Amino acid sequence: MTDPKPSSSRKASLTRPAADSVHPIVRVSAEWGWRLLILFAVALALAAIVQKLATVIIPMAIALLAAALLAPLVDWLQRLGVPRSVGVFVALIGSLGLVAGVMTFVVEQFVAGVPQLSNEFTNSIHKIQDWLITGPPHLSNEQIGNVGDQIVKTIQSNQDRLTSGALTTATVIFELLTGIFLTLFILIFFLYGGYQIWHFVTRIVPTPQRERVRTAGQLGFGTLVGFVRATVVVAAVDAIGIGAGLGILGVPLALPLASLVFLGAFIPIIGAFVAGFVAVFIALVTKGLITSLIVLGIIIAVMQLEGHVLQPLLLGRAVSIHPLAVVLAITAGVVLGGIAGGLLAVPFVAVMNTAIRSLLAESPEELFEELQTGESEVEPDEPDPGRFDVPTTLAKAAAETPEGRAAEPGSDDGVLKD
Repeated sequence: MTDPKPSSSRKASLTRPAADSVHPIVRVSAEWGWRLLILFAVALALAAIVQKLATVIIPMAIALLAAALLAPLVDWLQRLGVPRSVGVFVALIGSLGLVAGVMTFVVEQFVAGVPQLSNEFTNSIHKIQDWLITGPPHLSNEQIGNVGDQIVKTIQSNQDRLTSGALTTATVIFELLTGIFLTLFILIFFLYGGYQIWHFVTRIVPTPQRERVRTAGQLGFGTLVGFVRATVVVAAVDAIGIGAGLGILGVPLALPLASLVFLGAFIPIIGAFVAGFVAVFIALVTKGLITSLIVLGIIIAVMQLEGHVLQPLLLGRAVSIHPLAVVLAITAGVVLGGIAGGLLAVPFVAVMNTAIRSLLAESPEELFEELQTGESEVEPDEPDPGRFDVPTTLAKAAAETPEGRAAEPGSDDGVLKD
């Protein structure tokens, strides 16, 4: 008779995990796959929450940027003996008065300059019409006249919209006022007790990691302070340089265009490009090709001064971000959050860059060294011979292993010690 009980080997084979029959690559890929799916689901959930609460999150983010700009001023006033509440009031009133005065002056200049710009743009359209008819293209009046007249009529009919439109809808005005009020309300508390707010929020972090998280947040906000301060200075230099060049050349709307350059500088690379394109286009249609080329040269010179002198001097290595990361962050921000997303993308990346480095560093000394040696400049590749050759690449990789280094002549790794 056969033994009804299975043997030990058979029992082991029956109880062997099913994962042992799966190839390791498939098993590891599956493990990575479901973890990545979970992370992706979490990211989508966070994005949905942010989009749903955009009315609250965007004012909070703008208030955080403003706090990074005004907090050093409030601290300085407090060190002079001024009560912090009074310092917050002085900083807010002073900054609001400055912004209101500048915006009023810019809007007045814009409203006064739009009719002149419309007339000069209309004259430029007629000149282009005449050149297309009498010049080398030799197009007929019927082909050109209809298109040109339609463009001129569109400009003339929309002139009032350019000066007084865009804010005539009651809903837009209400949302704008709500956002401004909420931003100011949050900014007051950020300036008055932001440090205590951060300590209260981080109480949800487990006690062993709480101090590291608090330190990472403080370092991240310090990075934001440096970033915003440097961006304001760079934007002011860009606006003054380009605005002065436009004014000297007699380009219409020089002051509004300088203001556009100032605002565009808060979105690195892309913002400056868009603002410069608008200035060159207006110079082209109002003053001609030569003036537009001069404006383009002024913009390029100012951008070179910004990229090679101002940003490295003001931002430094600890705050700087790789240009590729800047462009990708702005693109993702614009796709996810529109103009506000593009504005907040780079500060968010700067803060997270410093905070994550702080969390991953083993010691303060290591963090300091890493922040000081972190380079954001793009270095060209070294054309090493054979770097695209497979055998050479494999030989270099083998030489970098511990066994390969031990086999090198004069290496201490290859000496056996008693």
